[in-house]
Amino acid sequence: MTTLTEPPTTLLETSRATSPARRTERFGVHLEGDGVDVVVSAPFADAVWLCLLEQAGEGWAERRVALMPRLHGRWHAHVPGVGAGQRYGFRVEGPWDPAHGMRHNPAKLLLDPYARGIAGTVELRGEIYGHPVDDDLSPLPVDEPDGRDSAPFVAHGVVLEDRPGAGAANRPATTWSRTVVYEAHVRGLTLQLPGVPEHLRGTYAGLAHPAAIEHLRSIGVTSIELLPIHAKMTEPALQQRGVVNHWGYNTLSFFAPEPSYATQAAQEAGPAAVLDEVKGMVQLLHEAGLEVLLDVVYNHTCEGGIDGPTLSWRGLDDFGYYLRDGSAVARYLDVTGCGNSLDFRNHRAIQLTLDSLRYWVQQVGVDGFRFDLMTTLARRADRVDMEHPLLVALASDPVLSGVKLIAEPWDLGPHGWQTGNFPPPLSEWNDRYRDCARTFWLTDAAAIARGGQGHDLRDLATRLAGSADMFAHTDVPGGRGPVASVNFVTAHDGFTLADLTAYDVKHNHANGEDNRDGSDHNRSWNHGVEGTTDDPAIRAARRRSQRNLLGMLFVSAGTPMLTAGDEVARTQQGNNNAYCAAVDGSDDRRLSIDWELSESQRDQLATVQHLAALRREHVVLRPWRFRRPDESRSGRPTLMWFDETGEPMHLDVWHDPHRRILVKYRVSPALDDRNLLVVVNGAGNDVAVTVPTLDERFELVWDSAWERPADGEPDVVDGGDTTTVAAMSMRVYLSL
Repeated sequence: MTTLTEPPTTLLETSRATSPARRTERFGVHLEGDGVDVVVSAPFADAVWLCLLEQAGEGWAERRVALMPRLHGRWHAHVPGVGAGQRYGFRVEGPWDPAHGMRHNPAKLLLDPYARGIAGTVELRGEIYGHPVDDDLSPLPVDEPDGRDSAPFVAHGVVLEDRPGAGAANRPATTWSRTVVYEAHVRGLTLQLPGVPEHLRGTYAGLAHPAAIEHLRSIGVTSIELLPIHAKMTEPALQQRGVVNHWGYNTLSFFAPEPSYATQAAQEAGPAAVLDEVKGMVQLLHEAGLEVLLDVVYNHTCEGGIDGPTLSWRGLDDFGYYLRDGSAVARYLDVTGCGNSLDFRNHRAIQLTLDSLRYWVQQVGVDGFRFDLMTTLARRADRVDMEHPLLVALASDPVLSGVKLIAEPWDLGPHGWQTGNFPPPLSEWNDRYRDCARTFWLTDAAAIARGGQGHDLRDLATRLAGSADMFAHTDVPGGRGPVASVNFVTAHDGFTLADLTAYDVKHNHANGEDNRDGSDHNRSWNHGVEGTTDDPAIRAARRRSQRNLLGMLFVSAGTPMLTAGDEVARTQQGNNNAYCAAVDGSDDRRLSIDWELSESQRDQLATVQHLAALRREHVVLRPWRFRRPDESRSGRPTLMWFDETGEPMHLDVWHDPHRRILVKYRVSPALDDRNLLVVVNGAGNDVAVTVPTLDERFELVWDSAWERPADGEPDVVDGGDTTTVAAMSMRVYLSL
């Protein structure tokens, strides 16, 4: 084990702090009185400096202030004369022993994990951090310290004023039962959107432009879930391939917003202007009645594997922040597939996460979070604990327990699949819903078209009814309810809805990985031709399959999530892992939504608008809890299932893979609402279906056989009537 000496550098001044931070419990650098309070955690360090950076010609000069040690690994000081806009970082001296999780190296300027603003990280085409990529970011042997000064090449923290945005006091507070989530990328949503001025396209401000808001409101979504907007770093391996990280699941700062999504004017004005643009976006979306949810990545950081760059956490407390396997050499335990995993056995990792979440709620005004690979956040090394301190904190925190919290309930580690197991108030992405919907409408349909058979109807009914097998068995009375199931057919990760119906296999060659990346288990069906085709019959069949999947999504109990662009049949040309983009910008159009719509795309948009309106207007389509059979006001069970003859489903029918007709009847809990009848025909032929005798008349309000909702003829049926339902289609009726 060695201790590194301080490297040569240009200094304006070196001094030692003379007064303690006035609030030592608050991490980060905060304006306080005549200067700033500074608190940082580096428990194994021998010395820590606050480095105040000033432009010096073409480089940087530093004023270093040695911080004061305190119990529990905190280093702190009150530093007078420092104001908003000041660039800064930390340097740490201490043991160099990578095998045991200590990588202290004063040559590395470290980003404050609590920095509210960052500078120098705008990913220019062909550059990173505003500088050409060079060997400063190349892997180094883990047993050799790097003596090169990293200050010119890394992100700098910027002191900002803590000032809540107006959106924090103006929340839509949409109930879960009324929530429709729309997953979108800030840049991809508006880059080609007509009506958005050119200088606002692909930005935070563009997302809040009236043209974008008009579209979001027209399709009936209530909550826009943004792919990560935490400041990100493109992985060095991607940079070497000439591409950048498009999705942003490679976090550099859990507090600062990504600068490259801001307008050019805000980027030039600096981090405060970037943050103000984000706050303004939230405020305007709130004024339009739309919630803002953030996809957040607390499971790993952009420092990557042990040979990755030292940018922040690794240089402060490598052993404390990163999960290790317990071996003598303390290897990283990677359960994320990204080179490292944050260690949520460590209270500092938990505190950092909670502090970051509260900041985005209280200061920026966001309404909730979707947690990427959340199983990692509940890990105790090789096991998952649903009573983990972080989960308990989320449930009991007075700020966080009141916002929407959504888990991606899996990771790549042991026992990583945890769908249905997270405690309240968390909802979860329901991958079993996704797989069931795709299986019934696509892979089973493909098998039937080839003369085979599909699966029986049990799983389909369970997903339509809210996935009670996963969300009704907790200790909470009645379970967490169907709204805890975030139902989705597609997400950013995987095929788009249009591509699900046009490709049997992935086509990811544009990613530069020889088509090795991305899932091979897509449950998709090309309907007979791979990719684009002029065959009108195949194109019509693909459109109907898309409508079937959309219809199932909107009539199922649970919280529907729509992926941006699926409402207009967006394609990625068969790429099911569109996470990276060329540095020259040539991929911008491919990875963003093309709003020049064909007639069939406008038909699909009208279908989504119609389905969302039905869900919004009728309580029966959005139950918030699982009801007992005897709760119905009609005297009959609240939920009933029938076969094509109008008779109740029997055990042998449920288990018969050749039976593909299912009729769902649900009684509305509201006296002024209508009851629901859904008819599903998953057979390859038209089927005569007898309407169950329920002493009610039903009006057909949507049929997936319709290219456009207005195409339908008025149709009213009584119990005992027989109606012909088209092959591979579904109908929605409401009682009169």
